[in-house]
Amino acid sequence: MEALLEKQRAAFVAGGFVSAESRLDRLNRALLLVHDNQTAIVDAIDQDFGNRSRHQSLMSDVYATMESLKYAKKHLRRWMKGEKRKVPMPLSLIGAKARVEYRPKGVVGILGTWNFPINTTFSPLTGALAAGNRVIIKFSEVAPATASLMGRLIADSFDETELATVSGGPEIGAAFSALPFDHLCFTGSAAIGKRVMKAAAENLTPVTLELGGKSPVIVARDANLEEAAVRIMTGKALNSGQACLGPDYIMVAEEQLEDFIRYATDWTSQMFPTVRDNPDCCSVINERHYGRLRSYVEEAVSAGVDVREINPAGQDFDGQEGAYKIPFTFVVNAGDELKIMQEEIFGPLTVIKTYSTLGECTAYINSHPRPLGLYIFSQDEATQQRLLDNTLSGGASINDVMVHASIEDLPFGGVGSSGIGHYRGFDGFKTFSHARAVYKQSRINLQRLAGMVPPYGERSEKTLERMTRK
Repeated sequence: MEALLEKQRAAFVAGGFVSAESRLDRLNRALLLVHDNQTAIVDAIDQDFGNRSRHQSLMSDVYATMESLKYAKKHLRRWMKGEKRKVPMPLSLIGAKARVEYRPKGVVGILGTWNFPINTTFSPLTGALAAGNRVIIKFSEVAPATASLMGRLIADSFDETELATVSGGPEIGAAFSALPFDHLCFTGSAAIGKRVMKAAAENLTPVTLELGGKSPVIVARDANLEEAAVRIMTGKALNSGQACLGPDYIMVAEEQLEDFIRYATDWTSQMFPTVRDNPDCCSVINERHYGRLRSYVEEAVSAGVDVREINPAGQDFDGQEGAYKIPFTFVVNAGDELKIMQEEIFGPLTVIKTYSTLGECTAYINSHPRPLGLYIFSQDEATQQRLLDNTLSGGASINDVMVHASIEDLPFGGVGSSGIGHYRGFDGFKTFSHARAVYKQSRINLQRLAGMVPPYGERSEKTLERMTRK
């Protein structure tokens, strides 16, 4: 990995300025790689999960990735133009100019994760290539079939000095994080994110961390309750809740609890009349995560918490081989002492908490780590804005869940424990660029004219007096 990094850095230095044509060529090769290998990509992800909906893979890992690449291609030349900045008086009067030039940082390292193995690597890759960088990707070892496939496809489409991959387990990931990259991007858990940041700090490598967290949903009393239930559970169904932006817990007015659960259960049953044998219902990624999720439910049941399983066909989920299915389940008013309220769920379980006032919702959210996403359901704009103004999250969607992350013109990222930095669109281009300040001086030497050079005298005193007025 060290040798590969040095080869890329040497190629970056030798290549000099990275033209728009070179960047567009790399973006286009990445786009064709995904487009031309859709079936193989979908099959590899399905193999890694044991069962992953073909349609969901096409939507989230193929279509979404292609959209990012196409958007960058369309806007790249404008992004590369940089920005003019204002020069203060009187320098502006004598022709001085200032601008910001966006220049590539060099070699970028990307650590992806398993839940969306293409999108969590190629989305930041898009920004890194658009910015003119060389890139090394480490795909997650939890999705080995996808990692192997992408390694081969990238090697066929790119010279290793442009874009390369490395493979291996946690020890390779730790060594990868410790390399002296010019920028490092990681998607995954907060616990691993801390290790990545600590390792990067030894080289003063800037980091972008997308870490997830417990994203809340607030359903105000004036919301269309049935439509809210439909949209929330549709979002929860993506990857069976194995999404960093998935709705983790839902806050519903006390008197609307039963109606909300009824609507949510009815819609989920329509989407998944069966679970265990349903190809549209995504499996939990592996046995370890399956056991973790089952333990959350068992702990809640043992504590006497109201647990409601959505299992229309009455299927048995014991003794599964090759795939690990869990029915969508509501855990009602779980206490903070339970693990399901202490850890990101990342599965088809959802906590529903009741409230009497919206102030209770914002107070609860603000007393916990900042979430990656916040979802507000309300028809009243004043209520929507009040909830936004009194909370802080990485991003937010109103009257839907997760959709803000699909808008290429919006920055995607967390805040606090849910992440550091942004990518997507122009924000991704800027993340992986160095914003270099450039000042062009006038031919007129204003300092000499104003007497602002030694030996200082009466003229400099008068100039400073004018400069320091209110």
